[in-house]
Amino acid sequence: MAAFCIRLLSLLALLALAPADTAQAQLAMPDHNAIEARLLAESDRPAAGTSVTLAIVMTPEKGWHGYWQNPGDAGVETRADWRLPAGVSVGPPQYPVPGKLLISGLMNYVYEGPYAILVPLKVPAGLAPDTRLPVSVKLDYLACTDRICVPERAELDLELAVGNGSEQPERRALFDAYRRMTPKPLGSPAAFDASGDKVRLSIPLPSDLALGDAYFFPLTTDAVAYAAPQSLSRSGDRLGVEVAAGPAAAKLGAIDGVLKIGEGQGLLVRAERGTVPAHAAGSGDGNTTFFTALLGAMLGGLLLNILPCVFPILSLKALSLARAGGEESAARREAVAYAIGVILTCLALGGALLGLRAAGVAAGWAFQLQDPRVILFLLLLVTAIALNLAGLFELPAITGGQRLAEKSGTAGAFWTGALAAFVATPCTGPFMGAALGVALVLPTVAGLAVFAGLGVGIALPFLLIGFIPPIRRLLPRPGPWMARFRRILSVPMFLTAAALLWVLARQSGSLGIVLAGLAAAIAGLALWRAGRRQAQGVRPWLPLVPAAIAAMAALLLIPSVHKAPIASSDAILGAEPFSEAKLASLRAARRPVFVYFTADWCVTCKVNERAVLARDQVAQAFAAHDVAVLVGDWTTGDPAITRFLEANGRSGVPFYLFYAPGQPAKGLPQLLTVSDLTGLVES
Repeated sequence: MAAFCIRLLSLLALLALAPADTAQAQLAMPDHNAIEARLLAESDRPAAGTSVTLAIVMTPEKGWHGYWQNPGDAGVETRADWRLPAGVSVGPPQYPVPGKLLISGLMNYVYEGPYAILVPLKVPAGLAPDTRLPVSVKLDYLACTDRICVPERAELDLELAVGNGSEQPERRALFDAYRRMTPKPLGSPAAFDASGDKVRLSIPLPSDLALGDAYFFPLTTDAVAYAAPQSLSRSGDRLGVEVAAGPAAAKLGAIDGVLKIGEGQGLLVRAERGTVPAHAAGSGDGNTTFFTALLGAMLGGLLLNILPCVFPILSLKALSLARAGGEESAARREAVAYAIGVILTCLALGGALLGLRAAGVAAGWAFQLQDPRVILFLLLLVTAIALNLAGLFELPAITGGQRLAEKSGTAGAFWTGALAAFVATPCTGPFMGAALGVALVLPTVAGLAVFAGLGVGIALPFLLIGFIPPIRRLLPRPGPWMARFRRILSVPMFLTAAALLWVLARQSGSLGIVLAGLAAAIAGLALWRAGRRQAQGVRPWLPLVPAAIAAMAALLLIPSVHKAPIASSDAILGAEPFSEAKLASLRAARRPVFVYFTADWCVTCKVNERAVLARDQVAQAFAAHDVAVLVGDWTTGDPAITRFLEANGRSGVPFYLFYAPGQPAKGLPQLLTVSDLTGLVES
């Protein structure tokens, strides 16, 4: 109440200091709300046991403004009184990044255009389908111009019903646009020091991240003097902010706020009291972050060659290496062609990802495998390759004698490289996760260079073999053994096809399995017939027409089923589905929390889960220390998980975090060991 009175007095002072205006129309009280309020839900049919995002959409008339949750020297935060069905609850509101408005020496944190306050609404589990969920809210807020302030009230209603959580594409795009305007959590801790009459903050920030009209908006009341000018400086990957101290600065242990880094873009910052190094003026070394990310991408790509997610395509590499073992010029050509195929594919995937994000889509690395049509395409392709390796038919791009190798070996190496990159890159290994996370915030050209570096890392072993004869001479010479080796190598390709079919079943249900099975069977028969005609010297491609038609029909008809969250009873370590609200509540209860992000198509994720997370030693250690476990399933590209990964500097899975009570998040390596997890709670 005291804070409200202080703000009311500030408003009166502001009005008294404002210059008089002879145009009485500007001072007239409006006969309607100057800020229109509406209530929307991202889904009108939320699933039981899940959360749905609500948006309080505020639209000020021209010349009017509303206030941020910390309004600054004057103003009042919007107050919401919710009326909800039994068991339904709402979480804390999420405000978009505000703007500044200085009037008569008083700093206001405001919105001078349309804005949306996002509120998570939790639907309890166990509700029957079609259960009505009437939601209403009474809003009290302040609408102001630079001359007059008017208290306004709105009562908003919304009728929801329990369903399957389906969303209309237009509504999803609208809410994604709202979320882009909200600040994202900063993945690393910041520090502050309040000595004398100044508050100095040190915020971790990539030196290459371009800052527009940067400004620190404090959420902690009276931490800084709101109207005082802020001084910003850069030193490497740290941003320094210096501003006059507020009345409460000397007693605070932490300062929360939002760092505006661009129009409508900001980062949620929590600065703990500590030592703040001096920040040199200027922008620092702008190349440090780029070259670090580039090196990380190259090392990550190199390590992908030994990770489990690359194993299914090692057969193709082995055959290509064996063919390249003869002529030196042919080996170099194939190595270069393979590298070009890898690099162009990484550039294409990276460019598509950057384009989607620029268009407002919440997408991350491996976004292509979140589409069941891509999984089906890969399933048919891998099945065809497996049948080819098994000897059912011959494809010149992969096999053949010396004449065919000379004619099409380079093309075969190129497409082998393209397939290697397409299948290998979904999982993020050591060095790679942080590098690709940085690539998403770098300028477009620099970001694409990082993706190209990933391709160079994947192709590097082939390039070394192609251009260094002593390494190439270690390979066995081509001979009759290759025919037997090809048959053996068809086995992992068939296993890969089975794994893709399992992923497709998780994404598209039983209908997806039926369509994929029919398309694969027709393709197999067509390829067998083509192989027979090929052996007879007849043009083999005519039987492939029905196979192509069947594949196109399956790709068009394959359904995209929204995958339900993993139930706690089925999840490893009894994990609950991840949500930022659930994570916040567990941390508020001071429980240790382990969070892991996975996807059905990520082989590394599944290896970690079966070999490490499912071990009894881990379960016993976690149970003994009451560790809560959350799982984020990214199989179908959950936008909330995408945004959380992005906020923590990651763009793909696997990703593992551990939160000790009262401590910042601790990241774990992409390849886990039992000691990595038990050591978290036993140390």
